Amino acid sequence: MKIINKKARFNYQISQVCEAGIVLTGSDLKVLKASRNLTGSYAKIINKEMYLISPMFVKAKKLLLHKNEIVSLESKIKQKRLTLVPISMYTKGRIFKVELALGKTKREFEKREVIKKRDLEKELGPVR
Repeated sequence: MKIINKKARFNYQISQVCEAGIVLTGSDLKVLKASRNLTGSYAKIINKEMYLISPMFVKAKKLLLHKNEIVSLESKIKQKRLTLVPISMYTKGRIFKVELALGKTKREFEKREVIKKRDLEKELGPVR
């Protein structure tokens, strides 16, 4: 099972991607499989621990990363004003994993440029 955050690549300029485990209970799995939506979710570092904050969960879910990974991500977030966004959530065997990306929020005109470029490529057809 794979859940993809389709808006993440459109709304953020992604610079680095990392994988993290997630702590879930049985009821959380049921909600996750039913909703299949990561839009509006983000990760936050609280007391040297990382949490996934999502509209589909009532409580923030703890993410499992090594301490040195958390420290390096925290320093990059503070220095460059970046956001940790979940790109996808998938199973690896019986374990759920979250793919997190460090991203900088795109401004409105940057989004418009991407749309224009995509439309031009569609109009011109495949390049040979």
